[in-house]
Amino acid sequence: MRKTERYPVENANSLWQIYKTVSFWKVVKNFIVIQLGRYMPFLSVKNWLYRTFLRMKVGHQAAFALMVMPDTMFPEKIVVGRNSVIGYNTTILAHEYLIEEYRIGEVIIGDHVLIGANTTILPGVTIGDHAVISASTLVNKDVPPGAFVGGNPMQLIYTKEEMEKRK
Repeated sequence: MRKTERYPVENANSLWQIYKTVSFWKVVKNFIVIQLGRYMPFLSVKNWLYRTFLRMKVGHQAAFALMVMPDTMFPEKIVVGRNSVIGYNTTILAHEYLIEEYRIGEVIIGDHVLIGANTTILPGVTIGDHAVISASTLVNKDVPPGAFVGGNPMQLIYTKEEMEKRK
């Protein structure tokens, strides 16, 4: 199971109760900053926006490609390590609103990580240093350091040790 905090809800599904869990104005501000960042061609400006206004922890020379979508509700729960690349149109979620509960979990992306385009990362996941995530992967569990993973559902393609043997 991913590392998330679970909050049960009563009556209507949790999305109907969204503004009991997060401020409307926080979501508006985050949405505006994220939309600016999604189209921002300058990586240093994008990282500054995310660090300053979203309170994300973004490592030195991390690169968010065009159209990356960080979590709108809880971006402060996202950590991206040094020199990591987040591929085109990737979604990084730190929350899940479900029928009978909502969940919040920190997403930790290590140093020197490559995440392929159109990937979705679910809350409560840790991606180890030097990992590679194939394009269009659903990252629904932790990824070990140096591993190469891909698919939906995500599968281990090979480990750091297996990759070193191939060299």
